[in-house]
Amino acid sequence: MTTLYEGAYAKINLTLDVLDKREDGYHDIKSVMQTISIRDDIEIDVGTGKPWVLKCSKEGIPTDKRNLAWKAAEVYLNAIGKDPDGLEIRITKRIPSEAGMGGGSADAAAVLRALNRYYDNPLSIFALAELGERVGSDVPFCTLCGTAMVEGRGERLRKLPDMPDCIFVVCKPQFSISTPDLFRKI
Repeated sequence: MTTLYEGAYAKINLTLDVLDKREDGYHDIKSVMQTISIRDDIEIDVGTGKPWVLKCSKEGIPTDKRNLAWKAAEVYLNAIGKDPDGLEIRITKRIPSEAGMGGGSADAAAVLRALNRYYDNPLSIFALAELGERVGSDVPFCTLCGTAMVEGRGERLRKLPDMPDCIFVVCKPQFSISTPDLFRKI
């Protein structure tokens, strides 16, 4: 058994234009996204010899196939044709849920990066971002990290120059709303 460690960094939208609703039910967006230092920690045990397990430090987060980290592991392993002989994913949650900061997407992206490293990097970071599109709209950006122009449903990325060192103050109100619910109200 091998244990992998990967940081899952939150994102913020420096700009966000919500455009037309697409035929697939999603909205096209145009956004400048930025990775920030708030992060979840991901640990993955590969080769447990047991059925897959996902554990999360925060109650209320799905710990089965509904979790984006689980989906990312499935998508990645199917894409490269590997069987890990058992997998356990542990998420230490710090990114606020339902805050528009890409917590689940960041976790999924961290799983993609960690597994890719474990299997000797058969996919480029951009190929991982393309795989991430199958998992969720923010996963491609959360795979790439840094500063980027994000368009379409989140699948079109253009890397932008890094922002200068700066401090963001992130305030989350007591209430939450899921991103799909928010976009349905537009």
